[in-house]
Amino acid sequence: MELLHTDNAPAAIGPYSQAVKVNGLLYTSGQIALTPAGDMLENDIKKQTRQIFANIRAILEDSESAMDQIIKVNIFLTDMNDFGIVNVIMAEEFGDHKPVRSTIAVKTLPKNAMIEMDVIAQVSDYH
Repeated sequence: MELLHTDNAPAAIGPYSQAVKVNGLLYTSGQIALTPAGDMLENDIKKQTRQIFANIRAILEDSESAMDQIIKVNIFLTDMNDFGIVNVIMAEEFGDHKPVRSTIAVKTLPKNAMIEMDVIAQVSDYH
């Protein structure tokens, strides 16, 4: 098992790793709309969702994976009315790649984020 960190995504804000690589798979911790410098974006679902995808992409790329290697996405929303907007952005991010997904409504998220996501992806260097 390898605990991973990249400076191209926000640092963990608690006692956990950004991601863990094990047996050819990469598991990310939940990502909220923090910039790599640690600043939280404003309450705008489009901006927050795009920042989360940027963070996930950075973690994947620095871990020998990529967006088209994502197997599963877990999405946590504080307002299910944002579901359609997130779907549009997810379609833009993934194109023809269609990972499995769960979307869960939650009451609150860290730093009052509107959305949080984590992913499971394949790692290209696994033999």
